[in-house]
Amino acid sequence: MSAGAGRARQNEIYRAGVIGRRPAVPTDFAELERRARKASSAKAWAYVAGGAGLGRTMRNNREAFDRWAIVPRMLRGAAERDLSRELLGTRLPAPVLLAPVGAGQLVDLDADLHTARAAAATGIPYVFTNQGGTPMEQAAAAMGDSPRWFQLYWSTDEGLVDSLIRRAEAIGAGALVITLDTTVLGWRPQDLNLGSLPFAQGLGIGQYTSDPRFLELADARPASTGPRPQVTLAAIRSLLSIVRNHPGSFWANLRSPRPRASVETFLDIYSNPRLSWDHIATVRDRTRLPVVLKGILHPDDARRAFDLGVDAVVVSNHGGRQVDGAIAALDALVAVREAVGPDRTVLMDSGIRSGADVFTAIALGADAVLLGRPYLYGMAIAGQAGVEQVIANVIAELDLTMALTGVSDLAGITREMLCDRTARPA
Repeated sequence: MSAGAGRARQNEIYRAGVIGRRPAVPTDFAELERRARKASSAKAWAYVAGGAGLGRTMRNNREAFDRWAIVPRMLRGAAERDLSRELLGTRLPAPVLLAPVGAGQLVDLDADLHTARAAAATGIPYVFTNQGGTPMEQAAAAMGDSPRWFQLYWSTDEGLVDSLIRRAEAIGAGALVITLDTTVLGWRPQDLNLGSLPFAQGLGIGQYTSDPRFLELADARPASTGPRPQVTLAAIRSLLSIVRNHPGSFWANLRSPRPRASVETFLDIYSNPRLSWDHIATVRDRTRLPVVLKGILHPDDARRAFDLGVDAVVVSNHGGRQVDGAIAALDALVAVREAVGPDRTVLMDSGIRSGADVFTAIALGADAVLLGRPYLYGMAIAGQAGVEQVIANVIAELDLTMALTGVSDLAGITREMLCDRTARPA
């Protein structure tokens, strides 16, 4: 993406304003969040916007960005700017990818397709979520030749792990992103207070119910011998949700034990609490794809990952959704980059809200960032168009920030462009 992305986006908005049209999706994060909350159900908002425990990690993520101030430089002639970056063999138009966000069906039943099409329209890679409602093959078809990666949650069934990897290869995924930090779900009060787990409603398990190995496991599951669940209106709604979101005819599913068996099987094998470095050591023999480990926060873990031959790491605390009071991802980024040196591929997510945030993350050592909640908020407001507008706004602000700080390409965004607002003079 070259010079002009920022001004082009501004001009598009201002020219529409001449005839009385305002952006469907707000350009500032606070209003974007407010409008998205208004457009979302209570369960959707709790899942997408909520965090672990008291929300301290989410606050830590934002406070870390607030500690750094950008120091613009003048008269550097940055009229021409290049935002592109080579990443694991793919040329990105900007250093941004769309993060995998599970159970997007809570926001929109076609969330995965909206995201895939928006990513294709903007040229930004989309990391398909393992917890999507739409099978990866359908999402890939919606993207054409646009770049996509695949996120893998390592289940307790090794055959399912291999099956998901084979499918990711078959759809042309550019990388396999193994999420490490969700071997169990964190303590999430917003969901718990509503008694809401989307997967138990049959939402967010489309990669599983479209997988031949998973269906073998579901079909082999013995019939429940426990007490029959109490029949309530909520229980009926849950059953209808499970049946409606399972592949096949609604009426056939209603008579079949498979939809309910699929949900129970998923809840049993979804993630692996025993996941270890020994598992990761097998990946290079299981796939030809570049391997990315997501959820790294400690420098020693980053070093060990690269020693095992992975191609990249994502410094991430899962958007503050797993451990309450954890280190901010941006702070961890600084330590990880110092530990692994300048040549390793290091990405970052958690707390990115704007183009200026992308600038700061790049300056502190990220090769690219993953954008999460903001694009889901855009989707809540305006579907696919909302996702596209959020992407356009973030990239426009990055471009304008580069222009106004005298930077002509990403290599020029360095630590010297920032100052630590909390540092005391020597």
